[in-house]
Amino acid sequence: MISWKNLDELDAFKKLSAMKGHVCLKEVMAGEGGAGRVARYNVPMGGGLSFNFASREVDDDLLAVLAELAKEAQLTDKYAALYNGEVVNTGEKRLVLHQLCRGQLGDDVIADGVNKREFYTAQQKKAADFAKAVHAGEITNAAGEKFTTVVQIGIGGSDLGPRAVYIALENWARQTGNLRMEARFISNVDPDDAAAVLKSVDIPHTLFIVVSKSGTTLETLTNETFVRNALKEAGVDPSKHMLAVTSETSPLASSTDYLAAFFMDDYIGGRYSASSCVGGAVLSLAFGPEVYDRFLQGAAEADRMAKNPDILQNAAMLDALIGVYERTVQGYGSTAVLPYSQALSRFPAHLQQLDMESNGKSVNRFGEPISYVTGPILFGEPGTNGQHSFYQLLHQGKTVVPMQFVGFKKSQCGMDAVIEGSTSQQKLCANVVAQIMAFACGKEDEDRNKNFDGNRPSSIIVGEQLDPASLGALLAHFENKVMFQGFLWNVNSFDQEGVQLGKILAKRVLAHDTDGALKAYSDLLEI
Repeated sequence: MISWKNLDELDAFKKLSAMKGHVCLKEVMAGEGGAGRVARYNVPMGGGLSFNFASREVDDDLLAVLAELAKEAQLTDKYAALYNGEVVNTGEKRLVLHQLCRGQLGDDVIADGVNKREFYTAQQKKAADFAKAVHAGEITNAAGEKFTTVVQIGIGGSDLGPRAVYIALENWARQTGNLRMEARFISNVDPDDAAAVLKSVDIPHTLFIVVSKSGTTLETLTNETFVRNALKEAGVDPSKHMLAVTSETSPLASSTDYLAAFFMDDYIGGRYSASSCVGGAVLSLAFGPEVYDRFLQGAAEADRMAKNPDILQNAAMLDALIGVYERTVQGYGSTAVLPYSQALSRFPAHLQQLDMESNGKSVNRFGEPISYVTGPILFGEPGTNGQHSFYQLLHQGKTVVPMQFVGFKKSQCGMDAVIEGSTSQQKLCANVVAQIMAFACGKEDEDRNKNFDGNRPSSIIVGEQLDPASLGALLAHFENKVMFQGFLWNVNSFDQEGVQLGKILAKRVLAHDTDGALKAYSDLLEI
């Protein structure tokens, strides 16, 4: 029997709270002791990746309490409830099924009279078949010419995840001969966004994918109209260039304004939708269905590993537990995701939505106020760029920010240069190693401007190379980490009421139904 309790009601959490400041990183990471931690504190996480947490503020005693907490909070049972189709999204009274897009983890899930795994795979096949037909020249523009570019029109989860995945694999695909079509993305309702993309593509040879579950998302429909007008001005029939990814009940689903439609449902939230047709349609067109399938396989492997009740064999659960300790016990308000891979330049932006929209809550899953802090502020940039930007605060500021590094042994492109006896990739990897140790151990100096206190926690995810499988596993790791943290904090990680109030007020502004300061601000911008 699953019991949904607040974190501060759990006995193991009370033990954990008493261990605040238990580990001094400067001590445990120094000398051979630190080398031993690096060798021991390493957990596989799928896709050829590993999660090394040697430089986080834990030791064997604290790990034992975290294991107790995982068991008392029934994390494994709650995960099973999710993938077996229980109503885990209590706010919207919905199932949570994004992992079914990647594989069957447990029982068949029947909802609305449909086997949902079969539904998702059927839509993936439909998108794959469409992509193959486009690549083969069986679906062409009016002149019988092949499409060369695909543009996704969407916002939030319809943009951030797919965009991050495309950028992450674009160079890999060029290097391996798997770039089938260029991809671009339009998200912001700012007309300059759509205009810039349209000016960068050859419109007669471009497919446009409109992504909106409800078919009513104001920003997306506005950008769709912008694009349709541009297509007409170019002498192109929009219905022969536009696709829809939407729900079966939306106004987009059966419209003749689209060349094809691929379906999603309410059981997959936007920020969890990169492995549904929201990501599948554009990524299959860009890289080919076989590449997208490898991405899904990497995610599925990470999902399966997240079932393991042993936290030392379950990287996502362990990462979540340490993160809750850092946020709720240690009191660290932010976390930084720092990929030492330029290909992951937009990955932190996706994780911002994933984490902050999921766990930025002040009430529990039953709508009751909670007395402890929950999700952290998340930010990040690729290394080594970030080192010349905000690392100053991370090293010497008064605020301690736990960090998640990501590093790969090999680059994607295969090109390199040897300067001063080392390659570019070696320099990149040397920098991430140096940063981890500098943050942990610091440096004493009589000149306080040059003194580094150390004791700044971090972990690193390590892989051979960023490719479709490792990227899928990386994405699933963070999705599962956020899920486990939501279970621990007893919040609903699968609704996002925080985005609604602004939308309502914006509609009032556009309808000129304003007064007071709302009207004054509207007048300020001449709306």
